Amino acid sequence: MPTRVLLTGASGFIGGHLLAALCERGIPVRAMFRQAGALQAVGRQVETVTADLLDPPALARACADVNLIIHCAGHAHAHGATAADARHHFETNLVGTRNLGDAAVAAGVSRLVFLSSVKAVGAPGAECVAEDWPHPPETPYGRAKREAEAALREIAAEHPLEIVILRPAMVYGPGSRGNLERMARGIRAGWFPPLPETGQRRSLVHVDDVVAAVLCVMADERAVGHTYFVAHPQAHSGAELQAAIRRALGLAPQRWHVPQGVLRTAGRLGDWLGRLSGRRFPIDGEVLARLLGPECYDPAAIYRDLGWQARVSLANGLAGLFRGAGE
Repeated sequence: MPTRVLLTGASGFIGGHLLAALCERGIPVRAMFRQAGALQAVGRQVETVTADLLDPPALARACADVNLIIHCAGHAHAHGATAADARHHFETNLVGTRNLGDAAVAAGVSRLVFLSSVKAVGAPGAECVAEDWPHPPETPYGRAKREAEAALREIAAEHPLEIVILRPAMVYGPGSRGNLERMARGIRAGWFPPLPETGQRRSLVHVDDVVAAVLCVMADERAVGHTYFVAHPQAHSGAELQAAIRRALGLAPQRWHVPQGVLRTAGRLGDWLGRLSGRRFPIDGEVLARLLGPECYDPAAIYRDLGWQARVSLANGLAGLFRGAGE
């Protein structure tokens, strides 16, 4: 096990859960923040450091006297990204990650675990794909993550730095603010349309399982040099997700659904209104593609190599996420 861990992105959603887990296990951790600020209580005193990924001297100080880095920091993926978002993805997710890798080498760090994303590959379509899916990423976020992976591999090929890359699917859990939470708000408000069953499945993973995957690879020699999808082995359709959220909220099941054709027409209308108004509508073509279309990633490799498998079921994960929300 590492003698000291540098955790970047410690104030983020996944980083915050990782910080708590490392502290609970008594692993010395240095939490890195982009801006100075008070650390939330996590049960014990934690060493902190302020450093920006675009500030090499600050990264050198952050990496001093650590032997493992867990790299969670980055510019988050967002739908409807702007040109400014694309620039931030390039600067933070690619250049910043390369800077961190260089600082790790200079400081003599042994291993770096990089939390990339399934968006580092192209959309799978109807298939449930493995890590070697050849289609290139389609978004600025995905391209920056993929290029950051390549940059770290180049650094590891030339220096004694062990690299492990994890690509989580959509992550949810306490503290998340993603698609499931937006869907739940719409369901509670009564405007979210009852989805038809398309049979198209999408992968997700609970944040506790992501933490378990990081803890698994940070000390296992078999993980070195590998890239793994991190997802629950059971993927779900949009209709299944909606039904599971209703159960978690204590709501009765829907007895009817809106036909796909009607929903897609509503999505096109949302696109048109968005162009006219300059702001996004709750239902547009991009949202409908996520709700009705497939995006499945096969996590068999990490189970085969390391024995890791996601354990938190959708029902249990949503119950924890929305506990008390339906009361």
